[in-house]
Amino acid sequence: MVAVLEELVNSLYDMIQEARSVPLSAEKCMIDREKALDILDEIRTNMPKDLEMARAIVEKRNDMVAAGKKDAEELRKKAEEYVRKTVNESAMVAAAQQQADEIVSTAEKQAAQLRNAVSSYCNEKLDATEACAAATLEEIRKCRAQFDTVNPK
Repeated sequence: MVAVLEELVNSLYDMIQEARSVPLSAEKCMIDREKALDILDEIRTNMPKDLEMARAIVEKRNDMVAAGKKDAEELRKKAEEYVRKTVNESAMVAAAQQQADEIVSTAEKQAAQLRNAVSSYCNEKLDATEACAAATLEEIRKCRAQFDTVNPK
């Protein structure tokens, strides 16, 4: 089909190329009107089939491009949503981890303070008990000394 159209267009081109010039005009020429119109009619008859095919191909290509753009846009939106969700989850995990670290740090500080307070309290009580025991021992020794003086062995 394309070959027929090319042949017809070439015939028309040759006809115009070989035509005689109009006197006093280098740009105008005379051609056989009937023969040129016949060639144009044949071109017109053969062309719609090719044009329909070409239009169908272009329309199909446009549909495919539009579908591809739509798919690409949907994929881009899904990717953006996934990234946004992942970033939000990462931010929440990071915030939770930071909060957990702060809680552990606070608990460790409080535990250290409590150990120090308990240790100080125990030391004070042991010192007081030791002083009391020493005073009691001293009192016992005095009592024994008095007893031994009253009751010699």
